[in-house]
Amino acid sequence: MNKFRLLAFLLFALPLTTWAQEVEKGLDERVNDAFMPIATWWESLVLTTVPVGPMNVPFVLLLLIGGATFFTIYFKFPSVSQFGLALRTVRGKYDAVDHDPKNSTPEDKDGEVSHFQALATAVSGTVGLGNIAGVAVAIAMGGPGATFWMIVCGLIGMSSKFVECTLGVKYRDVDQNGVVYGGPMYYLSRGLNELGWKQIGKFLGVLFAVLCVGASFGGGNAFQSNQATVQIISMFNLEGGSIGVIIGLILAVLVGIVIIGGIKQIAKVTEKIVPFMAGLYILASLVIIFANIQYVGPAFTMIFEGAFTPQAGLGGIVGVIIVGFQRAAFSNEAGAGSAAIAHSAVKTKYAASEGVVALLEPFIDTVVICTMTALVIIFFNMDVNAFDYGNAVGSTVQLNATGNYIGGVDLTSMAYDSVIPGFRYVLTFAIVLFAFSTMISWSYYGLQAWKYLFGRGRVADVVYKVLFLTFIVIGAGATLDAVIKFSDAMILALVFPNMIGLLLLFPKVQKELKRYVSAIKEAQLS
Repeated sequence: MNKFRLLAFLLFALPLTTWAQEVEKGLDERVNDAFMPIATWWESLVLTTVPVGPMNVPFVLLLLIGGATFFTIYFKFPSVSQFGLALRTVRGKYDAVDHDPKNSTPEDKDGEVSHFQALATAVSGTVGLGNIAGVAVAIAMGGPGATFWMIVCGLIGMSSKFVECTLGVKYRDVDQNGVVYGGPMYYLSRGLNELGWKQIGKFLGVLFAVLCVGASFGGGNAFQSNQATVQIISMFNLEGGSIGVIIGLILAVLVGIVIIGGIKQIAKVTEKIVPFMAGLYILASLVIIFANIQYVGPAFTMIFEGAFTPQAGLGGIVGVIIVGFQRAAFSNEAGAGSAAIAHSAVKTKYAASEGVVALLEPFIDTVVICTMTALVIIFFNMDVNAFDYGNAVGSTVQLNATGNYIGGVDLTSMAYDSVIPGFRYVLTFAIVLFAFSTMISWSYYGLQAWKYLFGRGRVADVVYKVLFLTFIVIGAGATLDAVIKFSDAMILALVFPNMIGLLLLFPKVQKELKRYVSAIKEAQLS
């Protein structure tokens, strides 16, 4: 009888108990449980490592760093040599040259947005929560030294951005209604076809498009909604097992209203939001930095020593480099090719005119904004000796008040609030704007890739937008750990097909740059 009761318990009671536990779980937890295995598998696949000295380094980072370094040397450090030209172009100084029919060639076609609008749309896709939460994650994982390698990645990434955005304009497609379709999938297929590698180009174009759709769901969407939701919940002390999903639904509705209008509507929104939110965030950062001006020197010393600390050994240094470059790649997306989609819509007859404008992105995103965020976080943690500088890899960032360890948007919020009381409310507003602008920009990136795969019909358009909005809800309900695994891997996966194309097509960029510079000189002489 006892055996019968035990068997009955095993057959009925345990399944019922498991079912009851699932019912007790909030909707947020169930979303995360379903999403985490997918995120973990995808991360392990994309971040496959190869041995480099004492460390195993993700191959995708070697490809990213190697390509960016090569372009930097080949184009004679465009981050310096073309910086002035980039500023003059985005300010519209050469618009007359850009649109002069006498200086154009038959294949030149107008686009849909101005240089500034294209830059604002692309910047809104890169200047986002990677600068707020991503920097905190980098410092929490790799110590202050990770900041140094983020800056290095930003500087050499300016070269990759210049190359990919020039190619994006050169090989774009403009239909009979003036609607632009562009990005790596077009320069991979068309550019490699010109070199006689039609099938390889077609394969890489399709591969990029598939990965870009996934990246739009992950890094350009789920991560943004996740961190915006975390900040809203924290600020208002919200509770409930489904609160994340509810906030995600609200965000999805707001994003849906904007993305229905296409690139012109997106550009109109981002050109207003991006300068405002970036200005607000930079102003607050400068206030804190000047309030702690006496710590700027020690902070940079920590950053530099943490990047090359001999106590950590070679393995520790490599580990910090990996963290810094991985977080910077997620933040500025240089080498991933995503921004080339937005820049390809620019109104210009010279592909290189938009290429030089695009190199400003990693500078704004990583060199300026990420460095400011890092300084504020380092100031915040100086008093509690949170960093173990003898072993930067795996070092943690400690909260002043509770002694708990934390990373992500909460850490950045507390750091700013410690100097400007109540700033967490302003930061929450800025974070929501950052997330919102990034999501609407990435919806355009993903939609362009989706149309490349499934055609430019109305049904394809609607299906993609529904899926995109669904991932806003998933991101809001999942944990940061699950979302960042999936998002990181999705953004970095784009590097594989894109960088192969850039390394094969870069001579075309040199010709386009010479053509643009010659047109400017000719106009100045006339």
